[in-house]
Amino acid sequence: MPDIFNNMILGFSVILSPENLFFCFLGVLSGTLVGVLPGIGPIAGMSLLLPVTFHITPIQAIIMLAGMFYGTQYGGSTTSILVNIPGEAASVVTCIDGYKMALKGRAGSALGISAFGSFVGGTLSILALMLIAPPLAKAALAFGPPEFFSLLLLCLPLMTYLGGGKKVKMWIMAIFGLLLGTIGLDTFTGDERFAFGSMTLVDGLGLAPVAMGLFGVSEILMNIFGIESRKEVIKTRLKELLPSAEEWRLSLMPMARGSLLGFLIGILPGAGPIISAFTSYALEKRLSRHPEQFGNGAIEGVAGPETANNAATGGSFIPLLTLGVPSNTVTAILLAAFLVHGLLPGPRLIQANPALFWGIIMSMYVGNVMLLILNLPLISIWVQVLRVPYIILFPIILMFMIIGCYSVNSNILDVLIMGCFGILGYVLRKFDFNCAPLVFGLILSPLLEGAFRQSLMMSKGSFLIFVARPISLTLLILFVLIILLPVLKMPGWFNWFRDAEN
Repeated sequence: MPDIFNNMILGFSVILSPENLFFCFLGVLSGTLVGVLPGIGPIAGMSLLLPVTFHITPIQAIIMLAGMFYGTQYGGSTTSILVNIPGEAASVVTCIDGYKMALKGRAGSALGISAFGSFVGGTLSILALMLIAPPLAKAALAFGPPEFFSLLLLCLPLMTYLGGGKKVKMWIMAIFGLLLGTIGLDTFTGDERFAFGSMTLVDGLGLAPVAMGLFGVSEILMNIFGIESRKEVIKTRLKELLPSAEEWRLSLMPMARGSLLGFLIGILPGAGPIISAFTSYALEKRLSRHPEQFGNGAIEGVAGPETANNAATGGSFIPLLTLGVPSNTVTAILLAAFLVHGLLPGPRLIQANPALFWGIIMSMYVGNVMLLILNLPLISIWVQVLRVPYIILFPIILMFMIIGCYSVNSNILDVLIMGCFGILGYVLRKFDFNCAPLVFGLILSPLLEGAFRQSLMMSKGSFLIFVARPISLTLLILFVLIILLPVLKMPGWFNWFRDAEN
């Protein structure tokens, strides 16, 4: 425990400097705005912000991007409750009961419990992160290239099976992302691969133009070609934002369960805030004495999911900071920010740069306090932003994406790549393909290939190295089991054999 307190003091000494506080504030404020704006979400928002981080220090970059990540979870509930439009994917569940509460004149209570639940979930997940991360990082020192390869391999099926959507399509997108990650120079031989003589492609496909295209530009195209009439924004006043004593009583246990559930699910690769929110809602409805109230304005249906999706953001930092493995697309963007600044998150980061590690963790606590203070008074401002016509709002967003994409390398071809992936993302979403596994595969591809080839160099070309080491073998067995699990549980096969016997 003394070490924890010393580390907290070290972290606070880093985050409480004026420059770092400013970037923390900038991250959570922009994250709240991104969460409020329907359809943008943390992935597109962080992709927009990523080019800005190239011109600041590593600690400021990670603090700002992390602030946007958990800040979106706060802002997303505002539109869900007031307009019945989820600001980002994890807030879809909040629409079910939050909007019904607003229609009954309880919008203030729904917004208030959402803000307090987000703070509780975020704070408890940070405490768990402080306790779990250091010992897990020490255990991770036993990981060499074979173990790292097996772990990265295990992330792929977990991403596809926990990420939602049709599994075959998720696999197609993940494999497509892995293939796109091979474009550029071979880091071991220096040979060009699939660059076709382009100096831009020699460096590989940049994450920023790809992510901004797939999520930002495609979202604009989806709204242009499928725009709906603007829904009425329900008005609420600041003095109505405090829940009643009875509403607090009903919300306390859902908040506690949501914090634990969200943190544990957030650790799993591919899960994150979205799965946490849905699981929390299902759990609260099952445990409720009055399940018929869910869907009709039950405050537990707001408190549980909103707490869970914020707790999941803290949990998702565990594999990133301790193992250097992103658990979802958002943390993959954070991993890219680490790599851009010449840092590799993982067990050695804690030892080599403890100020950076603990500064990031303490910034999350400070950011959550900022969000609680900011979120309630700014609700009236966000409501006014929602009244801006789409025909004005989306050109402004597109302008910032073009500026951000071009500023990375001052290369107009990056803007062209963003536009191409924007069109591709629009087509893929039209055919019900999830673009997140593609970005996930693009990030994992060089890491997976590097660990694989390093392992073979260690064993002088023998593939037995992956099964000769216990940790690697265990991870590979889990990989095979996860691959076979949906096949073994397919009822169609059983019915076919039964019908054949008859």
